[in-house]
Amino acid sequence: MTLSQGGQLLPSEEAATPLYVGHHDTQRDETSPSVLLAQAQEAGYDLVTLPVTNGGFQSHVLSVIEQYVTSLTRAPEAKGVPLPLLAPLAPDHTNLSPGEGTSSLVAFASPWIDVGSPDPLIAHISRQVLNLEVAYAAFCGISNIAIRGPLNHASISQYGRAVLELLGVSPYLQIHLLLPVSGELEQDISDEHTHLAELVRPQYVKGTEMDEDDPNEYNSWDVWNTIRSMCNYNSKLSIALELPRQLPPLSLQSRWFSEPVRMLSLPRTSFIRNGKGYPVLSNALQQYLSRFLRLRFAPLLLLSNVAHLSTAGDGAASQSRIMNPTPAEAATQPAGQEDRTLHLQYMRHLQQTQPLRSPIERFGQGYQDYMQSPLQPLTDNLESITYEVFEKDPIKYEWYERAIALALKDLDARFGNQRAVIVAVVGAGRGPLVTRVLQASQKTGVAVDCWAVEKNPNAYVLLQKRNRSDPLWNNQVNLAKSDMRSWSGPPGLAGRTNTVDILVSELLGSFGDNELSPECLDGVQHVLHPVHGISIPQSYSAHLTPIATPKLHADLLSRSSLDVTSDKWELPYVVMLHQYDYLAVSPETAEEQHGPDVQEAWSFAHPAPATLLVQAQKRAGGMIDAGGGVGGDGTNEHNSRSCQLRFKCDNRGFCHGLAGYFETVLYHSSSTGQKVELSTNPVTMAEKSKDMISWFPIFFPFRTPLYVPDGAELEVSMWRQTDDRKVWYEWMAEVHEEANGKRRGLGMSELHTSRKNGCLM
Repeated sequence: MTLSQGGQLLPSEEAATPLYVGHHDTQRDETSPSVLLAQAQEAGYDLVTLPVTNGGFQSHVLSVIEQYVTSLTRAPEAKGVPLPLLAPLAPDHTNLSPGEGTSSLVAFASPWIDVGSPDPLIAHISRQVLNLEVAYAAFCGISNIAIRGPLNHASISQYGRAVLELLGVSPYLQIHLLLPVSGELEQDISDEHTHLAELVRPQYVKGTEMDEDDPNEYNSWDVWNTIRSMCNYNSKLSIALELPRQLPPLSLQSRWFSEPVRMLSLPRTSFIRNGKGYPVLSNALQQYLSRFLRLRFAPLLLLSNVAHLSTAGDGAASQSRIMNPTPAEAATQPAGQEDRTLHLQYMRHLQQTQPLRSPIERFGQGYQDYMQSPLQPLTDNLESITYEVFEKDPIKYEWYERAIALALKDLDARFGNQRAVIVAVVGAGRGPLVTRVLQASQKTGVAVDCWAVEKNPNAYVLLQKRNRSDPLWNNQVNLAKSDMRSWSGPPGLAGRTNTVDILVSELLGSFGDNELSPECLDGVQHVLHPVHGISIPQSYSAHLTPIATPKLHADLLSRSSLDVTSDKWELPYVVMLHQYDYLAVSPETAEEQHGPDVQEAWSFAHPAPATLLVQAQKRAGGMIDAGGGVGGDGTNEHNSRSCQLRFKCDNRGFCHGLAGYFETVLYHSSSTGQKVELSTNPVTMAEKSKDMISWFPIFFPFRTPLYVPDGAELEVSMWRQTDDRKVWYEWMAEVHEEANGKRRGLGMSELHTSRKNGCLM
């Protein structure tokens, strides 16, 4: 990926979307791994699946069960007969061995077992089979093994307990639970195999019926959620998700997308035939697959039962034809011809024709779902590379220039061209906003007296150099090395201080106010003209919505808490949210869009009313005694905020935290009515500032995920607190539901607070 002259990423330089395609066959049994790998590579596949054990092992297991049942039949009065034990695998029970090709193999545990069987004999034998197979696969160096999900939804806990044990077998083995999006799996064991569920003894049959008649589409997700919760979000446990031809509603698609899906299975039945008879995916399935391919680490893709590898091709010439068919070859191929590689060819075609990533996706590659502590530029001196990253934003500074130009025109009309407009950029950094002020002046023809105020001594050196060397600046920018709150303003005649006409700043954080923009702008407001002074931005508001994000929750669980002064659950994080799901969908949004319900928490406006600042000064000087507050004398109490928001959640799920955004009005011209706005709110961002990349959302985590049933209401409470030395946030949530006309509580989170790690003033 490269940069243009303007510092923007060039989409034409995007690399092809990585896609690793594997071949899976449920009837595969006796073929050796080396032969399978050779056949798969010849056909153009990246990997291939292999059962850990073969038909000989299943026959051995069936004979053990038969002998045990027979022994009970011969001596029905016998009590305390121990359940049978399986001996370790014999050489003729498996075709798998350690070797160099294991990195290209995905092992499959036997699908004919039933770990959650109500029959203790079947459950006992099944657990032994599973343990033997997983242990042997780990010994052979296999890194990925797929296990069929539970057959009986009534015994998920028994199945989950068995999976929990397996996670301790090897530190390197990834276990993938094969689950359907909804309903039942399309790919299953061959009809030739006997499933142990068929051998359940009569006395255990009652009550074992499955939930086939339950129309609830979230049943499969419920199974997964129970198992992963029992396994405490273990990073070695993930999903092999089978994609059906007909996808469920977008709400369920989004839920699965938020989960750790590291393998996607496409059975033959997922494909449809186009007009020429070739296998293709529906448009909806293509779009859903594209979402997964845009993840930082795209899932492996398994083509299941599409063809037998033994007839896939005829050597290197065949592979070349598969990967790069000529137009003539494609045109002359008869419609419906049973080419064993048509499905693979189609997937390679999709790989090469993925839509280009948006600017924010290209900018954020490598940052997806990576949690960072918010910046504290008021306390810390930022490094040049940090400034540089934000300066690459293709939208923000262009919008700032528009706002400045509007403000210049309004003030010029007020002054009647009698004097230059005094513009101060406070927190100037490396000077991008200074450049925009000068450009706006040139384009509007309104003269300016430009000031740049910066406290960072290192950035101040660069500002001085730029003032001398930049032709646009041309030594006409007045520089001030100062904390903006201590700056006395531009000097005027007779030792007086001139007031500033326009105050320009970029102090907003991911939640709008979390980098203390209100406190900073209050502190510098004394230099702004009290009548016509303009602040850019003029106002900003914080917004939030509850989300399900198992990935971030698992990440926090895995982090150590060695720092006794902080708690990882009591901190907000800046993160480019990618693999998550909105729990509350806006009722005004059509189902086809699945838009979130994002609500405003609070807002700030500048300049602040003079009466507020006067009262704050009196409290700071001890001239006003007031009770309450959380510390200090209440100087900054006017910047405290709180909110209580209610979100309707149609579909059940777990809330792992709150996603926060902001909107800001840079300038609203009273004369023309024109308004320049920025937004990170997913509901309004496309309308107000599409492709802006300067800010990622903020995430407020919950230590314990909060379960929200279907149709329940999530009530979120949040506070912005201050003790005059720092600012911090507190947040919690409660779950309520309506029953018989009454509102009752179902659960609540603890009260989280970032007070120990608040933003210092």
